Amino acid sequence: MDQKTIQELSEKITKLKKERNAVILAHFYQRPEVQDVADFIGDSLALSQQAASTDADVIVFCGVHFMAESASILSPGKTVVLPDENAGCPMADMVDAVRLARKKQEIPGATVVCYVNTSADVKAECDIACTSANAVNVVASLPEDRPILFVPDKNLGHYIASKTGRDMILWEGCCNTHDRLTTEDILKAKEEHPEALVMVHPECRPEVVALADKVSSTAGMINFACESEATEFIVGTEKGILHPLNKRCPDKKFYMASERLVCPNMKKTTLDKVYQALVTLEPRVTVSDEIREQSIVCLERMLDVV
Repeated sequence: MDQKTIQELSEKITKLKKERNAVILAHFYQRPEVQDVADFIGDSLALSQQAASTDADVIVFCGVHFMAESASILSPGKTVVLPDENAGCPMADMVDAVRLARKKQEIPGATVVCYVNTSADVKAECDIACTSANAVNVVASLPEDRPILFVPDKNLGHYIASKTGRDMILWEGCCNTHDRLTTEDILKAKEEHPEALVMVHPECRPEVVALADKVSSTAGMINFACESEATEFIVGTEKGILHPLNKRCPDKKFYMASERLVCPNMKKTTLDKVYQALVTLEPRVTVSDEIREQSIVCLERMLDVV
């Protein structure tokens, strides 16, 4: 998309957004031009909080399906729109409510912690949710006399266990994008950029995490880069983070640990789809009252811990 088209569409979106009393939320992994039209850009935790606090009538969620579901759960009176209805999350699809309910029967008395990257149906089966930004704090806050079942990301679960010392039963799931980053990728990047600090997401494999100078959520990486005295960084998360990193730290250099770190679902949202979503207020994301009542509990417990 050329710059003129981007500018024209952005102006139309800004105008229509006001008419609709809409707020646009965008994840850091979205396309640069989508991030630039958003009212608020963040990671899962920040976007969850923003969804809960906004006074807009319409929430246009530029992310993936589970994020829009969470917004709908936290803001039932608002219209929640996901610009591309096919923007899903393979990791969220790795666990479903039926299999989780069956697993819970095998571990009576377990506290079930779900990564926010899960469907509303799964959240309804869980005790408390977490994001990569607050996962360690959430698990550390739980009673020590009960087993913990963590779904669905085994890599994030392994990281939490290493930081809290808690014994956790981990679901066999992962983020397809982060899990493809290897130690070979990191070592090659360090060889090419010996002065650079390595930042990785806790969704990465444990052996990759072990090589990092900083392990953090997306927002945490951005803050770390801005506050660090270092001027070069190797980035181990989805490529969309480069846009906010370069905007906030124009005097620093950022190198992707691998060019394969691209989430195709996050990239499904385009500027034109954002505009069409504001025009039609479709596709809408809704959660049934029954599932909402059950799933909101674990989200509110998470927000209380933050």
